[in-house]
Amino acid sequence: MGKADSESATRNNRSICVPFSQDIYCANVSDAKNFRKCLDKCIEAFPQVFPPEIKAGYQMKDIYISKKQAIPIRRIVIGGTSYTIRPSFIMPYMTGLTSNIEKALFMRKFDVPFWALSHVFGKDSMYWYRIEQALGRNSIVGTTVRNPHDIPENLGADEKHTWILGNKAYVATTVGNGCILGASVAQDAGEAALTKGYRVFKDEATCLNPGYAPKTMNIDGWKATRNAWTTLFPSVIIVCCFLHVFIKIRDRAKKKYKDIFIDAATRLWECYRAEDKRSFSQRIRRLIGWCGKCEVPDVILSPIEKLRKNIADYSVAYHHPNAHRTSNMLDRLMQRMDRHLFSTQYFHGSMDAAQLSIRGWTLIHNFAPWNPMTVKKHHGYRSPAERLNRFCYSENWLENLMISASLGGYRSPPLNPL
Repeated sequence: MGKADSESATRNNRSICVPFSQDIYCANVSDAKNFRKCLDKCIEAFPQVFPPEIKAGYQMKDIYISKKQAIPIRRIVIGGTSYTIRPSFIMPYMTGLTSNIEKALFMRKFDVPFWALSHVFGKDSMYWYRIEQALGRNSIVGTTVRNPHDIPENLGADEKHTWILGNKAYVATTVGNGCILGASVAQDAGEAALTKGYRVFKDEATCLNPGYAPKTMNIDGWKATRNAWTTLFPSVIIVCCFLHVFIKIRDRAKKKYKDIFIDAATRLWECYRAEDKRSFSQRIRRLIGWCGKCEVPDVILSPIEKLRKNIADYSVAYHHPNAHRTSNMLDRLMQRMDRHLFSTQYFHGSMDAAQLSIRGWTLIHNFAPWNPMTVKKHHGYRSPAERLNRFCYSENWLENLMISASLGGYRSPPLNPL
């Protein structure tokens, strides 16, 4: 997996991003006592952005001037380890002020190319490319999910086809509660490669919450995907996507067998709407009987017979009311990923670069604001991450992302986070 996985140096990230306004920070950073008072307030309000050892206290270490931004930066010692305190209005590696960068990164949500960002916002295209790549070094789960107990238990997963230098590859994608929680490039769609890809999600989730295990997982039925998830989480309940049964019939029969397709599709969705497991099984059997009487074509009959053969993988959802019976949420998010990959003409460098690229885009997607109509629909929550957490650190979406990515997102929050 290279630099983007959970074995990378991001686990050793010693930069703590703290919510500071520029005025308050500059007025207090030079005085150690005043700075400690400000920092203590942040620790009390937002303990999850600090390492857990902060509960035992800390020591002021030193102060230096950033050569890039000419801003004083302080370091503290927690549990014998030095940490840099970075205010949220400064980007990692002191590459710029958050306020000067957030509009350009917001445009990346709509796949505006780096050369266009350079034309509008200045700098060169590699400057914007490196900033997006740097986001990919953070834990997606640890950055997106604030409370370790809020990691979704009912997930969806699938693989997005893509290319790296013309060679086919797959993005192993995990979603939950409207957020993309895992995006890892796999070289093929075999069980070993997908297990390795989905393991990144597991490592990040268990880093945030060591006891985490999903309850249900909605997949399209691909055997390698099933085996990968049951290997990583033996207790997970696999729920096959009912929508994919309809899609197989629709794609093969809608035009060629229009009338019979409409009738079959109507009956199929009546099966889906069954109120309990017993009724669901009865309606499927009746549908099979109707297909035999009407002599429906094999392109319609075959997927329905396969549904009947594997009915346990579909009806198990009745025992888990919060499970996803269809992949609607997953498909909506993967459509955006598909548009992103198409707009960028896929990946043009190494596997490591591909990993960082798709992970950086994922965090932008999770934190960048929705359009006003969607915000209104979601009761004022402005992004997928804000809706999941029901909280934000800052009105500026990029500052919210930076604070959420404190310690690279690989922190272990206190047992009783806010």
